[in-house]
Amino acid sequence: MPPNPPRDPLAGHLGHLTIPEQHALDKFKQQLQEEKTYVPEKHDDALLLRFLRARKFDLPKTKLMWDNYQKWRQEEGVDELLHFDFPEAPEVMKYYPQYYHKTDKDGRPVYIEQLGKLDLKKLETITTQDRLKKRFISQYEQFIHERLPAASKVVGHEVETSCTILDLNGVSLRQFYNVKDYVMTTAAIGQNYYPECMGKFYIINAPYLFSGVWAIIKPWLDEVTVAKIQIISSSGKDILLQQIPKENLPKEFGGDCECPGPGGCGLSNAGPWNTVTATSTAPAPVPSQQQPIPS
Repeated sequence: MPPNPPRDPLAGHLGHLTIPEQHALDKFKQQLQEEKTYVPEKHDDALLLRFLRARKFDLPKTKLMWDNYQKWRQEEGVDELLHFDFPEAPEVMKYYPQYYHKTDKDGRPVYIEQLGKLDLKKLETITTQDRLKKRFISQYEQFIHERLPAASKVVGHEVETSCTILDLNGVSLRQFYNVKDYVMTTAAIGQNYYPECMGKFYIINAPYLFSGVWAIIKPWLDEVTVAKIQIISSSGKDILLQQIPKENLPKEFGGDCECPGPGGCGLSNAGPWNTVTATSTAPAPVPSQQQPIPS
């Protein structure tokens, strides 16, 4: 009996749909058209397929997820948050570094978050949790509408996901419990309203007791998300450099990049989406052995 053929890494994406998957996409689109909620310039096939893949092409479950997404967008005024004005960013960065910085070897935007530096008490003297949430949503909107298209143009194929580095250096169990509500809120936003955006996810400097924290977080995540997460007890420099060009990885994580200007890499917004810094990014990324894998 011949072995099963290897799974297509692009399965469920445009150009790689099975007949049932194509039928599900057509019917999903037809439902939205009949409800007069379909807006072609906003609801392209790539977006609809994100939700279909997240629910394994189960149309009723996909429609429920989509309806919740649309309701949430209205409630949060998401259409107005693409370029949310956040002048406190330089101060916030001191107590909660989170930023996009250049791309990995597969062309994905790299997102970095240093949870160990998160200090909600100090942040409350600078901004509010509501503004932090709005900024978080704004970053997702920019990722979808600006960063991904720019990254796709550079590599010459569709880029649909990010490469995330979550640095837990300095995180204690007590600190995690102090910020877990905020972390859970942001995790829920990503999973429920921006599905299928995770390509690579590295948790570095995981403390010895992180297994207890992971036991709390893991049930909130679906199995597809969990499978993409790699937990590393060390800085993971060698592992990160297998996926991210050295010239694109900030020096504090083992790379060579030291962006000039106030705030360095954290405030540079360096990447092909930024015309001011685009010339400082690496040339067209050299694909890793797993290229192309959009999810």
